[in-house]
Amino acid sequence: MQLHAAQGYIMKEVDPQANQPREGEINRLLHAAADRDASDVHLVPGYPVTYRVHGRLEPVGEAVEAGQVRRMIESILPERIAGRLDSAKNFDFSIALEHKGAPCRFRVNVYLAQGQWCAALRYVANEIPSFEWMSFPEGLAQRLVNHKNGLVIITGVTGSGKSTTLAALVNMLNQQGGYRIITVEEPIEFVHPRVGSTLVTQREVGRDVDSFFDGLKFGLRQDPDVILVGEIRDRETAQMALTAAETGHLILTTLHTQDAKGAITRMCDLFPHEAQDDVRAQLALSLRSVISQHLLPSVREGQKRVLAMEILHVNQPVRVAIKFGKVDSIESAIQTGRRAGMMTLDDDLQRLLTAGKITLETARRFAKDPDEISKPAT
Repeated sequence: MQLHAAQGYIMKEVDPQANQPREGEINRLLHAAADRDASDVHLVPGYPVTYRVHGRLEPVGEAVEAGQVRRMIESILPERIAGRLDSAKNFDFSIALEHKGAPCRFRVNVYLAQGQWCAALRYVANEIPSFEWMSFPEGLAQRLVNHKNGLVIITGVTGSGKSTTLAALVNMLNQQGGYRIITVEEPIEFVHPRVGSTLVTQREVGRDVDSFFDGLKFGLRQDPDVILVGEIRDRETAQMALTAAETGHLILTTLHTQDAKGAITRMCDLFPHEAQDDVRAQLALSLRSVISQHLLPSVREGQKRVLAMEILHVNQPVRVAIKFGKVDSIESAIQTGRRAGMMTLDDDLQRLLTAGKITLETARRFAKDPDEISKPAT
């Protein structure tokens, strides 16, 4: 079967006589990933090919050699990247193949480790998952997209479903109609179809635009109502996101932090110390909601992972805490804000435990205060 570069990439032809792997070598691994329902495939020299299946790592076969990994990577690199393999250290792109008659897409990160090329390939569903499938409350999603302006942050560790949540939120707006939506992603994962009166343009960092910052800066000149920024990584992007949120746009983005208050701290820490008072004041006015996500092992082995969340909506106590740098008081603000739709992670873990979706061990392992997690009555 033919491998294709997703989003219009042109793939290199592989010459089987040039001591390179047959195209079937990388195909075989990706087909196996799809059959296993794996979320990720890891190619690391000295280790077997390793799949992540429902959160667990599963090595398969013998260790792969550095040359073998490099050849597999070369066989899927887009033309625009192929010539830079010996001069750069990280690449992001996406690829697609046909699996059992349907397209099958992967987001790819290629990187150096101890001078050897490695790759992590993340499976991307063909269709944007529903909120029901994700166990993400649709009422919460509606509240997030109903913000007329401001900043909405989805946070969590790598692999916690942040990009999927953002895609589902954009899909909700797309279906509602009447929005001008711009996304800036690295790479584009879910492709949003044309629906009714909504106009969506998706820009990929490295191909359509040089950086998240540029995507935001120029996006503001493209008449947006909503801008999705795949990730805030640097001060320039953070500042532009805050400015865009202040000027009447809804900004949806992600950060890599463990919890909601960590997202606030992370945003401020991107700036020099002397600027942080101003940034906190700006963030206090612009931030609307922070959703912290965790994907936990299901109580039933082999089932998809279970979503646990911490939910923060910015009310007056939260706004004051952000402005004056009293981040620790945000925890108590979440606890007292239950009627306003807020929820602590520990409360959600207790809910999932009581519902029989996760084990007591899992709940206590992820809880901020494990002693407060109680075993359900039998």
